[in-house]
Amino acid sequence: MAESGAPTSRKLLPDEIHRAVKPGAALLRLQTTHSREGVLDGAWWPRSRDVATELPALVQALTTHLGHITRVGLDTAAWEEVPTRLVVDDWVVHLDSFPVGDDTVLITRGDNDHFVLLVVPPDTAPDAARDAMARAVDAGNVTQAAEILVATLPVTDREEPT
Repeated sequence: MAESGAPTSRKLLPDEIHRAVKPGAALLRLQTTHSREGVLDGAWWPRSRDVATELPALVQALTTHLGHITRVGLDTAAWEEVPTRLVVDDWVVHLDSFPVGDDTVLITRGDNDHFVLLVVPPDTAPDAARDAMARAVDAGNVTQAAEILVATLPVTDREEPT
């Protein structure tokens, strides 16, 4: 029997993640390469816009792979009550406010080593979130975070500007 002519989608995330992701789950997928030529270094799908609740888990996960995280830059307009610092595992992480938009978060390791993560809106449908994250972690990606979200999220999942 011949296979159907339907195109197969390219999965960049492991099958286990595709099976495990449920609405509201927080995911992190970070791809580091020697060249670091891609626009984004990874993606994050927080469960809420509460920095004090969401950021410690992200920092802990990144610290495991990258070493101590010293700063996190984010757009305070996109998050609820952003403090100037958080203590994560007895380590002070400074929070900087940048007008980067709510679609990225800037992570600093050490003094000057930066990583840019796509932020998938918390209420995004799982299939759309996985698609956006897969595009963000593709090492050859040259698409900006906002463009990835526009291309992958249904209109009902996108937040309207205020």
